Amino acid sequence: MEIYLIRHTTPKIEKGTCYGQADIDLDENYLTELKKIKDQLPKNYKSFKLYTSPLKRCSILAEDLMQPIILENRLKELNFGTWELKKWNDIENNELNPWMDDFVNVKVPNGESYIDLQRRSLEFLEELLSSKKNSIVVSHAGVIRVILSHINQIPLEDSFKIKIDYGAVFKIIYAQNRLEIN
Repeated sequence: MEIYLIRHTTPKIEKGTCYGQADIDLDENYLTELKKIKDQLPKNYKSFKLYTSPLKRCSILAEDLMQPIILENRLKELNFGTWELKKWNDIENNELNPWMDDFVNVKVPNGESYIDLQRRSLEFLEELLSSKKNSIVVSHAGVIRVILSHINQIPLEDSFKIKIDYGAVFKIIYAQNRLEIN
């Protein structure tokens, strides 16, 4: 079984802004990034099942790759709660510091923790693996990072060492009950 994890393309948002589940438009270089993504997929990719975060920065990409798509809420990015669309520099230190000290376990105010993101992402992955169907998953850096950390047995607190660019494509092979990044 093959799984392609794809991060959405560049969003249209000012650098330094906290965003997770905010629904953001795509940057003007979208079509160039879309072509690069398509070039990394196998020729028969339209025969795969395609799951996507319902946030438009993912669902637009998914629809442009193929139809039909399956919207999956568990593929949304981390919920940054009251911090959504705030400048990182504008978030009060008394709120930000506890999370920065333990982002794995500490929930963002009115949001979720990284361990919450991991739970829902890995629950989705388990269901996907049990389907045994070649799949494409269009999602966000957080979800992809959690899945890659799981496969490589990297602790969540070290997962940000995994570089995931906009439009990145990761191929995973699932065979004999083993996951391998190819």
